[in-house]
Amino acid sequence: MTVAASPTRQLFLMPDVGEGLVEAEIIDWRVQVGETVTDGQPVCEVETAKAAVELPIPYDGVVAEIFAAPGETVQVGSPIIAVDTAPAERQEVLVGYGPREATTVRRRPRKPAGGASGLSSAAPGPTDPSCGTPRAKPPVRKLAKDHGVELAGIRPSGPDGVITRKDVLDAARRGDDPTAVAEPGDAVSAAEVRIPVRGVRRATARAMVASAFTAPHATEFIDVDMTRSMKFVRRLKASRELGDVPVGPLLLVATAYLTAMRRHPGINAVWDEPNQEIVLRQRIDLGIAAATPRGLIVPHIKDAGRLSLDRLASSLAALTAQARSGRTPPGDLRGGTTTITNIGALGVDGGAPILNPGEASILAFGAVRRRPWVHKGKPAVRDVATLSLTFDHRLVDGELGARVLSDTAAVLENPKLLMVWR
Repeated sequence: MTVAASPTRQLFLMPDVGEGLVEAEIIDWRVQVGETVTDGQPVCEVETAKAAVELPIPYDGVVAEIFAAPGETVQVGSPIIAVDTAPAERQEVLVGYGPREATTVRRRPRKPAGGASGLSSAAPGPTDPSCGTPRAKPPVRKLAKDHGVELAGIRPSGPDGVITRKDVLDAARRGDDPTAVAEPGDAVSAAEVRIPVRGVRRATARAMVASAFTAPHATEFIDVDMTRSMKFVRRLKASRELGDVPVGPLLLVATAYLTAMRRHPGINAVWDEPNQEIVLRQRIDLGIAAATPRGLIVPHIKDAGRLSLDRLASSLAALTAQARSGRTPPGDLRGGTTTITNIGALGVDGGAPILNPGEASILAFGAVRRRPWVHKGKPAVRDVATLSLTFDHRLVDGELGARVLSDTAAVLENPKLLMVWR
C-alpha cells in the first residue's frame, strides 16, 4: 500500500519503539476518524516483541484515515494513521442525504484462523455488512487473538450483539466455523486449541533457545533460614518508614543479592564472543522477572547496586505496577546485567532458571515455608526458603558462584550484616 502525504495531511509512521525491532502489532485504537488530536496525545497501543507501548501522535489536527486494524501487524516505517493539519472546512451537504460518512478503518484482507467461515443467509451474522465491526470487550479480543479466532466469524450471544468469552472458546473448539457443530468423535477440534506465538512470547522463546544453546549453564542451591528477614519485613511494614511503598521479602532478597555482587564483582560480567574476552561491568542493572498476560518480561532497575533500601523499594514497586499494567517502557527492558525470578510467589520451592541472553547470572527465590530447622543447636520450626543461582560457566566458576550465593544467604539469615558489608 502506497500512501502519500500532502501539505495539509501528515502521515504518522510506525516507529521503532524498541531496539532494532522490525514490526509491531496494533492492540487498540484510542481515536477514530474525525476526532481532533493534539501533539503528544496517545492514539493507539501496540505490542512489540518486548512490551506493550502507547504511541503519541506528533501532530495537531483531525484524524483523516486509519490504515491498520486492531490485531494487524505493521512493519516499522509503514503509515498507520493520517492527520489533516489544515483548519476544518465546511462540508457541503446534499439536501435529503446528509454528510457522507467517513470510513473508520481500512482493513487489509485477513485469512480466517481455521476453516471456511460460512454463515446461513436466514439471519444476518457478524460478518454481514449491516453488522459493522464485531463488538467485544478488550479481554475477549485478547482471548480471540491468543486462540487464533477471527471475531468477524463469531455469532454473538451477549446482550446487544456483544461477543462473549464463551463465544470465543466455542469458536476455537469448532475450528472457527460458526456453522459447524462439534461432533462427539471430533477429537482434534474438541481437545486441541492452537495459540499463535507472537510478540513477547515469541521473543521470549527465541531468547531462551539462544541462551540455552550458547551459554554453558551451571546451578547451585542453598536453603536459607529467613526467620530474621521475615521479622525485619514485618517491622518495616508496621513502622511505615517507607510510607505506602509495598514491602515484601523480595526487597530483602534483592538487597542481599546486590550486596553479595558488590563483594564479588567478578560475577557482574558479560562474554565478548568475537574477542574471546570477559568484560566486567561497573554498574548492576537488576532485572526482575515478571509474568504478564502477554508473557514473561524482565524490566530492569538501572544502577540498582547504588540504591538505598527505600529507593530500591520504590523502584521495585514501580517496576511491578508497570509490568502488571503492560506499560513497561522499552528502555527498561534492555541492558540488564543480572536477574531475580521470584518463583516462590507462585508456590514453587526451587528451580534452575535459564539465563537471560547477555547476563552472567540469575537468582531464583523459592517459597518461604515453615520447616524444621536446627537453630542454636536445637530443633525448631523456622521460615526457610531455597535460593538457586544459575550462572554462565564461561564467566563464573563454581567457587565464585558459591561465594555469591552463600553471602546472599548470610545477609538473609542475619540482616544486620548489611550495616557491615555496605
